[in-house]
This record gives sequence, C-alpha cells and structure tokens, in this order.
Amino acid sequence: MNSTAKKQETAVLVAVTTQRQTAEQTQEYLEELAFLASTLGVETVKTFTQKLEYPDNRTFVGKGRLEDIKIFVTDNPVDMIIFDDELIPSQVRNLEAEFKDIKVLDRSLLILDIFAMRAQTAQAKTQVELAQYQYMYPRLTRMWSHLSRQKGGVGMRGPGEKELETDRRIVQDRIAFLKDKLEKIDKQSITRRKERNRLVRVALVGYTNVGKSTLMRRLAKTDVFAENKLFATVDSTVRKVVLDNIPFLLTDTVGFIRKLPTKLIESFKSTLDEVREADVLLHVVDISHPSFEEQIEVVNQTLAEIGAGAKSTVMVFNKIDAYHPKKEAFDEVIETEEGEIVVEQTKEMVLEKLKKSYYNGSAEHVVFISAEKSENLTELRTKLFELVKKKHYVIYPNWLNMPFTDVDFAE
Repeated sequence: MNSTAKKQETAVLVAVTTQRQTAEQTQEYLEELAFLASTLGVETVKTFTQKLEYPDNRTFVGKGRLEDIKIFVTDNPVDMIIFDDELIPSQVRNLEAEFKDIKVLDRSLLILDIFAMRAQTAQAKTQVELAQYQYMYPRLTRMWSHLSRQKGGVGMRGPGEKELETDRRIVQDRIAFLKDKLEKIDKQSITRRKERNRLVRVALVGYTNVGKSTLMRRLAKTDVFAENKLFATVDSTVRKVVLDNIPFLLTDTVGFIRKLPTKLIESFKSTLDEVREADVLLHVVDISHPSFEEQIEVVNQTLAEIGAGAKSTVMVFNKIDAYHPKKEAFDEVIETEEGEIVVEQTKEMVLEKLKKSYYNGSAEHVVFISAEKSENLTELRTKLFELVKKKHYVIYPNWLNMPFTDVDFAE
C-alpha cells in the first residue's frame, strides 16, 4: 500500500553578513528564519552564510558560496532554498536558472505564506491576497509557475492556478479590485470602531510569539487562540474586559517581526488602525529571548512608523518563568580593605535592576509577569486599571453617578 502521509519539505537557508549586519545578528536572523520555516512544517537541513559588503546583485551570494550551495543540494534531498532578505526579480530569475528543480523563496514570501495560512476573516484574507499580488507583480515571469497549485507545498499558497494564463493587465485589475474590496471592508471596520468610542481601548502589541494571545486569555478570561509559533494571530481579536466596574476593550493584534514585507504592512493598515486608535498600549516583551532588546526596538520603530509611538504604554516583560539571566553580567563587585568581593545576584535581583533601568529610561510603566504561569498579573491589572480609569473619566466625567450596564462590545 502507498503511504498517504504528507512528506515533510526540507530547506537550505542562506544569509549574508554585511556592514549593516554583524555575524551574530546574521546567526540570530537565520534562527528566526528557521522558526518561520518550521511554522510551515519545513525542516532546515543546512545554513549557508557569507560575508560581503552588500548582497550580490545577480545571485545574492558570491560565485564561490553559490557553488557550495549547488554541490550540497545536488548531493542531498532539498526541496527549497530560502534567502533571509527580499530578493529582487532579477536575482530570483538568476537563482531559479541555477537551481532548476528547487524552489527559490525569500523571507518576504515565507512570511506571506504564513499569513495566508493563518488568515481567518474576510478582511485578513483580502489583505494577504493583495500583498501577495503586489509581491508577485514585478516577478510575473516566474511567479505563475512558482505558485501553481499543481506543485503544492510551502511557497505555493498563491491565489490559485487560474491566474497561470493571465498577464500584467489582469493582475493590475485584480490588485485594483482587492484594493476596492478592502476599502469597503475598512469603512465597515471604521464604523465598528466609532461605535466602540464609548469605551477606552487597549491594544496588545509586540514582537511575534511573545505571548500576547496568552495574556489576552488571562486578562479577558476567555478563549483566544495561542500557539508557540510565529504569527499565530493574524486577525485582530477584540474582547470586553471589566476591572473594578470600569469596562474597556482589549484588542490582540498581529505581531511584528524584523524585515516585515512593506506591502504586508500597507495591506494590514486597517488592522494596525486598532493600534493607532487605541488609548493605551500593552507592549508585550519576551524577556527570555536573548535579543529581547532588539525586538523592543523593532516594535518601537514600527509603532513610530504608523503614528502610535507616543501613546500611553505599559512595558509588559513576559515569560519571567523562562528567563535565565547571565548573572555574572549583573554581579556587583564591592571593594573592601581585603580586596574585591563579588556579590552574586539572584534572578529576582536581576529583574529588579532591569525594571529600574527601564523606569530610568523611556518606559513610564513597567511590569514583569508570566502570562503562562499567571505570575504578577495582579500588579499588571492594577497599573492597567489606573490608566484605563484616567481615560474613562475623560469620556464619562459623571461615571460614578451613572448606572452600570453590561453592554457587549466584543466581536
């Protein structure tokens, strides 16, 4: 009997270390790229890196490294080669000529594929399809065969094989149609958001896979999909929460990531409006991640780009249960008459120092929690309540004299 089990696809990852990107950063980006691939069920079998001033305009990597990759994929079963930066159309054509029977993908297409898999609502599906067509348009020569459903697998979640015979004019028409459809959906979303203006709005923001959806479940006390994979949440989820008789709306939004495709950000503008129009932001950070500080910068930069950088924000450092600090970096050295004494720092002492450092920096409100273990959530609720109450009394100055009504604004 023939097995009907789906064969796991394998991939080789390729990255370039440049003047703007250190070797350490390159390694970390490759680990993230491997995580992106595994989210789609793809196993990474080999990684290749090269140090260049800038990526090669023709094949992204130099001739020597290209030859190394060709030798490896010839001797080993490899389904695809994934590059850690967005490839220009000419690079794609040249690389596909070099690797005739192997799929060539870049980080942008991989992220688009994950979004296509995760999208649930009509709005999210339209946003993703628009971003796909905008990505495909300058790459039409290769994309029709590349995204054919006849092949299947990762990188093939395109709008469908019926477009295989279309030309640029029809693709332009499709883009125009999707933009028009999205505009109509956006108008409906704006109407819904206006109806919610009677309540304070709080948005969860942060890097992808930092625990926003888990925290949403804890605060809203309701079921929200959460998974240890990148972009587990693509659609915005809104729930009504009541703290000490003060109601507000809590929104879980799509996570950010380094090198997020520009077209995807543009397509998800209406979803990001949930962040832009929020009264309070909960910036969730995975403190157990070795590069959490860089992730904070990525999120802050994205918030600034969409006009939400100056909002009242609570820095929520999550996953303290999984945090294992390098204590020697925080150990205190005390000089005595007998010499220097090293005072070792406990995990709690390290966290307290980190909290003070962020208080002294740009963060006005800082909380360290574990959403998974429900640690320190009372402190978070207290800080959140104070911020929400302040905003709430601006909307309802006479709230204490008003009868409390439990109106359902969740969607």
